[in-house]
Amino acid sequence: MSREELPEDLPFAASGAGDHGRYREGRKVTWVSIAVNVVLTAMQVVVGIWSHSQALVADAMHTLSDVFADFFVLYANRKGAEAADAEHPYGHARYETAASLVLGVLLMATGAGILISAVERLQHMDSAPKIGVAAVWAAVFTLLAKEGLFRYMLAVGERLRSPMLIANAWHARADALSSLVVAAGVGGALLGFAFADAVAAIVVGGMIVKTGGEFAWAAMRELIDTGVDADEVERIRDTIRATPGVVGLHELRTRRMAQKILIDAHIQVDAHVSVSEGHWIGEDVRRRVLAAHEDVIDLLVHVDPEDDFHLPVAGEPATVLPEREQLVRHLRTILGDEISFEFDKVHLHYLGQRVEAEVFLSPDAILDSVKVARIRQRLTERLPGDPYFRDIVLSLVIAPA
Repeated sequence: MSREELPEDLPFAASGAGDHGRYREGRKVTWVSIAVNVVLTAMQVVVGIWSHSQALVADAMHTLSDVFADFFVLYANRKGAEAADAEHPYGHARYETAASLVLGVLLMATGAGILISAVERLQHMDSAPKIGVAAVWAAVFTLLAKEGLFRYMLAVGERLRSPMLIANAWHARADALSSLVVAAGVGGALLGFAFADAVAAIVVGGMIVKTGGEFAWAAMRELIDTGVDADEVERIRDTIRATPGVVGLHELRTRRMAQKILIDAHIQVDAHVSVSEGHWIGEDVRRRVLAAHEDVIDLLVHVDPEDDFHLPVAGEPATVLPEREQLVRHLRTILGDEISFEFDKVHLHYLGQRVEAEVFLSPDAILDSVKVARIRQRLTERLPGDPYFRDIVLSLVIAPA
């Protein structure tokens, strides 16, 4: 579906244009990672076989797996940059979150593999093969290349606020640490300390598992719609409460969409303002929050005339108020024959499971002091026990609208 075909009521139908630059930068850094990993894989395989280093060949296979992970990141980066459509009205940014989860799991698997390999080496220290010096230099070169790639990817990921790119950067750091293990192991073997690589591998493997777990947990929290941190929520509350016309804020829900924030807010306005004024206040709240909080991409504002957060919910006893037509008929019954002509208009305010009515009488209504007194007396007698109305206000329209 093209952008021209998108329904106008999609909240993010026009949000994709600003993501194209972000997508291009993410694609560029990932292609750089692919190029570096392909070169390193070829180098590690050749030198590893030539120098009889099984560790270096294994690290080459690990580096090759990074190439496949980078292609996965490319796909997620492209999908995440797509604009909203009919099937994804909130956009595709969660592709990045899912990619972050996968990369976190890959990091944990990498660390677990290093730990298992280290334990096996400790159990078979006497079978370490003779290793050529070239393997050390290849491992050191891989370490430096991976560390440089990590710093480059991390800088871009933090600038773009992309959890996926940041996770992929730390994946590169995990690779650098595994290359450090290879270098330490080969160097230790050449110096006669065969156990050195195994001990270093255990420490590094634990660090990688911890980092991967943190990324996977952060992605999982976003996928289950965990709210943003309390400080950010409080800043958003302050912005909403400072909006003119807002007299209360009784519900605020937040969730993340990749690096952005979505908000649902229930604000309270004066119970007797018009629908259009209440809507305008809600739109003003939305404008102010979007302007003051750059991470917020949309705010759904529900306008309430009262704090309905603690009103009875399903299963609890509550007054079931009838629809407007029945209420107006009941209103005429309360007023009786004292007002026999048509109402000019009636405003109904549903407040606290009761109704307040504003009745506007037409200009030709004739209300002398005697009739007014009878109406007042009738309302005094009928309102206290009425099941629906709490207050009724009569107003006389001086001139037709």
